[in-house]
Amino acid sequence: MTTALTPKRELWLLLTLAGIQFTHIVDFMVMMPLGPQFTQLFNISDAKFGLLVSAYTFAAGASGLLASLYVDRFGRKKLLLTLYVLFALATLACALAPTYDTLMLARIAAGTFGGVMAAMTQTIVADVIPFERRGRAMAVVMSSFSVASVAGVPIGLFLAARLGWHAPFYAIAATSGLLALGAWLTLPPLTEHLKHERKSAIGSIAQVLRDKNHLKAFAFSALLMFGGFALIPYITIFVTTNGGFSATQVPYLYLCGGAATLVTARYIGRFTDSVGKAKMFSIMAVFAIVPMLLLTQSAGFGMWGILLVSTTLFIGLNGRMVPGMALVSSAADPKLRGTFMALNSSVQSAAMGAAAFVGGLIISRDAQGMVQNFWGNALVGVVATFFSLWLVGRLHLYGAPPSIPAGRPA
Repeated sequence: MTTALTPKRELWLLLTLAGIQFTHIVDFMVMMPLGPQFTQLFNISDAKFGLLVSAYTFAAGASGLLASLYVDRFGRKKLLLTLYVLFALATLACALAPTYDTLMLARIAAGTFGGVMAAMTQTIVADVIPFERRGRAMAVVMSSFSVASVAGVPIGLFLAARLGWHAPFYAIAATSGLLALGAWLTLPPLTEHLKHERKSAIGSIAQVLRDKNHLKAFAFSALLMFGGFALIPYITIFVTTNGGFSATQVPYLYLCGGAATLVTARYIGRFTDSVGKAKMFSIMAVFAIVPMLLLTQSAGFGMWGILLVSTTLFIGLNGRMVPGMALVSSAADPKLRGTFMALNSSVQSAAMGAAAFVGGLIISRDAQGMVQNFWGNALVGVVATFFSLWLVGRLHLYGAPPSIPAGRPA
């Protein structure tokens, strides 16, 4: 199911969705480099900080389950804007939170609306963009991760250093308000999916879950998230304690990684469509394994050595997400795509939260406060990556030419 748009309107739609994703990603990512500040400010352990990160993703997972009951029963534009405004208000509540407990509640609220919003943007891309151009379209939307790393997180950290940790969340809430107005002006109604006769909400969910291909796609999606988030939330803690990074040097980690992924995502999107989505995913997943392992042993590399390894890791992790999400969205039955993607959001969020929680249990501190056992987090990520490589060629892709089986170039 696709909605025909002019090339110019299509580009505006993708840029709008990228902007929405940008604020959602910055809201999530800015928590991780602020980890050292939060552990000192609230006098909490690394595990409790991991729980603060996990709470966002677990809330997103729960809200995805709830959203699967209604997501295909409203116009995409109306639902996306409603969720986005609520997300902006929840982020404002984060900025106003005075204690760890109130911040935890605000993060749960932000995750509740942000997680479903991410699923909605991916659903809209799959609804509007034909299969043969979906890799490039996903690359445009997912460049929001790169821009968030290059600009959003460093600016957020700059504001936090100068004005306090509340400031980044005020800025995200204000930016979200402006983008919501832009989305209201530029997005088409996106109501084509409402023309299909559909079952009850529970019936639609049951139909999604009965499809073995959907279950494979959910497992693949969970592994994709788990492989990265066993490691990602603790990178800043590791480089500041073991790697010798100062608080003012941490933004360079995200600046370099984001700039590199911003450049490479465009080419990865093109290759995703030309050489095949599954093949490109496999290449980038294998590429990411080496810096995953190397980063945990990089304490003595110095700032430039750590930046080289972390930047390579960002390229690999982001590079596998472009073909990975093109695969997941294409594995959904178009008639049930909204319900599928809402459930997939739950699966991804649960996997991210579980990975962050498990990662917090694996690492520990010695008497000098140095991070120990970080290699175990990387090992978990590598194992998840190998399982995702095993699953990827077993997905059936809707919209692919019938002569091209799953896992082959399309």
